[in-house]
Amino acid sequence: MSGQFHAQMTILAIDDEAADLLRLSQVLISGGYACHCASDSPTAAEMLRQVAPDLIIADINLAGYSGLTICEQLKQDAGLTHVPVMFLSAGQVPDIIRRSHSLGGTYYIRKPFDAEVLLALVAKALPAVHLV
Repeated sequence: MSGQFHAQMTILAIDDEAADLLRLSQVLISGGYACHCASDSPTAAEMLRQVAPDLIIADINLAGYSGLTICEQLKQDAGLTHVPVMFLSAGQVPDIIRRSHSLGGTYYIRKPFDAEVLLALVAKALPAVHLV
């Protein structure tokens, strides 16, 4: 992992699996990012009222919601349309990659994810102007 510090980069991680959310946050923090976590859609919505993330990483299958729905709602909010959204999923949903991209998703990563690959895609998804 890079260990490079990304002083102004804030990532909102959304996953209803506690172990996956913990691993995701640990990888992001070790990569030098500030990470805020939400385990469900209402918590994510509350976080978005408090924090302006530079990137959102959401699980596709959240209890009672889907990461795709969250992305679709984000893209309708004028203040969040510029925020890239990456998706994680262990599911084998047909045509999910095309659907995630059509709703504004940036990348789709299968679980379990490789930490190096995740950090490389995060770096690609983030606006270059913020990198220190």
